[in-house]
Amino acid sequence: MILVAIIESLIEYLRKFVWVAHVSSNAILAAAQPFYQPPVQDSQPDRPIGYGAFGVVWSVTDPRSGKRVALKKMPNVFQNLASCKRVFREIKMLSSFRHDNVLSLLDILQPANPSFFQELYVLTELMQSDLHKIIVSPQTLTIDHVKVFVYQILRGLKYLHTANILHRDIKPGNLLVNSNCILKICDFGLARTWDSRDRLNMTHEVVTQYYRAPELLMGARRYTGAVDIWSVGCIFAELLQRKILFQAAGPIEQLQMIIDLLGTPSQEAMKYACEGAKNHVLRAGPRAPNLQSLYRLSQQTTDDAVDLLVKLLKFNPDERISVEEALSHPYLEEGRLRFHSCMCSCCYTKANVPSRIFSQELDPKHESPFDPKWEKDMSRLSMFELREKMYQFVMDRPALYGVALCINPQSAAYKNFASSSVAQASELPPSPQAW
Repeated sequence: MILVAIIESLIEYLRKFVWVAHVSSNAILAAAQPFYQPPVQDSQPDRPIGYGAFGVVWSVTDPRSGKRVALKKMPNVFQNLASCKRVFREIKMLSSFRHDNVLSLLDILQPANPSFFQELYVLTELMQSDLHKIIVSPQTLTIDHVKVFVYQILRGLKYLHTANILHRDIKPGNLLVNSNCILKICDFGLARTWDSRDRLNMTHEVVTQYYRAPELLMGARRYTGAVDIWSVGCIFAELLQRKILFQAAGPIEQLQMIIDLLGTPSQEAMKYACEGAKNHVLRAGPRAPNLQSLYRLSQQTTDDAVDLLVKLLKFNPDERISVEEALSHPYLEEGRLRFHSCMCSCCYTKANVPSRIFSQELDPKHESPFDPKWEKDMSRLSMFELREKMYQFVMDRPALYGVALCINPQSAAYKNFASSSVAQASELPPSPQAW
């Protein structure tokens, strides 16, 4: 026993001198301290895989596990107060997520020096594709695919809404998909916390135009999670017909396409719109709804599919179906069954047990909803105070596997990584129609 203990102590001592730097001269990530290095499971080179409005994403190898992960670089975090708030909000949200259908944060790289804390590097799970790439690809999309994808979008959205989070940019490109058809909602650059009991006065400069709810197109400044529900309806139709439902050149044409389908809205349905937008719609004269055209989206469009679509795409946000109601719709029963039969992590099988053991909560809520007071408190802070809070938040977060990571400047890919920049410099998408 003494000999075994001595050998174990010796192994532990030697492990402290195993350094990650020799893993690969091409690796962007390195360990900030000595650690035991597992065999690399994937020897692919590090490479960029996405350029968003607020960050650049690379596919890299985590030297601690040997697995491929996504590394998001968030540059110029403190260029202005809006940027600082957005990034702090995003990393707080990502850190709280534990759900099959919402992308979660694995780790945050700690800054080497607080004086040079100007950008953030976060690690998340790596997904192979996104729903936009799948929709425009030649690969077959069956009705089973459609049902399981729509179910997962709504399941993830319920988790967000019960956390008091509005995503505000639900679109196919922000829905990541892996090789097992697991879907995860990502990109929380435009997300914010809200009080579900109230309509907050917020910017209407959110949501990519094709998926923007009519109340946003019409200048509403007070809105709810119904804006995310509208986006899901647009994506559902896009999955059925393999093309964008409302693909307009500008916001006015976008609104007209919506009215062509749903008919001229009532005054009640437009109560959150600005006066200029209301007058524009009323001047155009009455138009009858054309909901029967939804059956032409696909040869496999059923009565249940159209019923769910119509409820998701209600012009009046107060009449739009809630995420909980949508999840209970008969059209999604098969999608729920398929997901929980072989895809989810909440249900499981046991040896010598003939049937799968299902979770009591198939569509879980967020366990610790964001307090709307947090958003108000953050709005009172200066950029210097926010920077201090964000630095402390990053430093207090325990490193994954107990080993901190750093960027490896000796990497062959470092020059490209360091020079990679965001796709869009502005904090918000292009402004909508000025009514």
